[in-house]
Amino acid sequence: MNDVVTPAISIRPALKDDAKEIIRLIVELADFEKLDPPDEDARRRLIEDAFGPDPPFRVLLAELGGKAVGYAFYLFTYSSFHAKKTLYLEDIYISADHRRHGIGKIFMEKLKEIAKENDCHRMEWVVLDWNQNAIDFYEKLGARHLNEWKTYRLIIGGRSEH
Repeated sequence: MNDVVTPAISIRPALKDDAKEIIRLIVELADFEKLDPPDEDARRRLIEDAFGPDPPFRVLLAELGGKAVGYAFYLFTYSSFHAKKTLYLEDIYISADHRRHGIGKIFMEKLKEIAKENDCHRMEWVVLDWNQNAIDFYEKLGARHLNEWKTYRLIIGGRSEH
């Protein structure tokens, strides 16, 4: 009988050298959400912002057998009521071929660890109302939907509504 070896999943901070893979995954996410992907200017700004001297957000990259298969963009906001930071998860995405292998759970554990290290009171994110798989995943982790809050958006320049 032969042993089956499964490549290890690793979650690590993204590096500037990962830029092409990050963009590839963002384009995959846009396709999944049926949205236009970022244009060339947005892609350039994203990479400059992510890896500049004072990045407004951070990126974690998931690798399986050395191949980038997912990412999480996060940043910190602040709760005036708790007087503590909040880890805000802007985006989490895992390539379709690599879902249901525990990568999302590993991402969320890593993000919880980062939140604790940064003395955050909570983590928050939004999910599309039609993405039932994601909703089920988050609820299984113990996250709760905040019915009493509505998300609002005001576009300040730019080309799209998303």
